[in-house]
Amino acid sequence: MTLLRFYLASEVESLVRNGVRLTVIGRRDRLPDGIATAIGRAEKATASGEVLHLRIAVDYSARDAILNAAARVAGIASLTREMFADLITGETGLRDVDLIIRTSGEKRLSDFLLWEGAYAELHFTERMWPEFEAEDLAEALASFHRRERRFGGLPSLPLEPVPSL
Repeated sequence: MTLLRFYLASEVESLVRNGVRLTVIGRRDRLPDGIATAIGRAEKATASGEVLHLRIAVDYSARDAILNAAARVAGIASLTREMFADLITGETGLRDVDLIIRTSGEKRLSDFLLWEGAYAELHFTERMWPEFEAEDLAEALASFHRRERRFGGLPSLPLEPVPSL
């Protein structure tokens, strides 16, 4: 958590300058003293960023988020996916996640963004989070841009002539 505190203090100006909005999702009530306050300051400072929305999960559980949203939805008769997504994320009108980067060599979601990441591209890296650097991000983004995103649809295939019978 000391590294998180360091990055929150040292990178906010760069995030603002580059139009990055930072939000941190997860349980803040279990974080060491001062971390939740530092997160709040960083989120407030970057709130107007429109180039990129960077969401970092700290002590986060997608199952808990879905469970909490379901508890809040009791009594709503005509629930839409958009309304439920707002309940899960705690924010209105968020776009779906495009890319999930999983550090540490693990090849699983581990209860991470189960709803929001339904159509996300996944990138796995052996690099641990504290050592994740600009080159690692560039590699993840390059991999993302090489993919054909279909959002559950079929791949684009060239049409071939139908053989005569």
